[in-house]
Amino acid sequence: MGLNYRKKQNLDKNTWLNYSGSGVSGSKRIGPVTFNSRGGYTVRLGKGLTFRGRWKKK
Repeated sequence: MGLNYRKKQNLDKNTWLNYSGSGVSGSKRIGPVTFNSRGGYTVRLGKGLTFRGRWKKK
């Protein structure tokens, strides 16, 4: 078990920066979909259900 560091800094209502041990990334929410700068997206389907995928290849 190791130590993890995470911090979220809001830039706007639907835009924020995430700080972690692996670096900094940005996220933007547009309706129920959230895109991040590392190529991922999350779709909120309602009642605790989400779908996560990638829009950019690693």
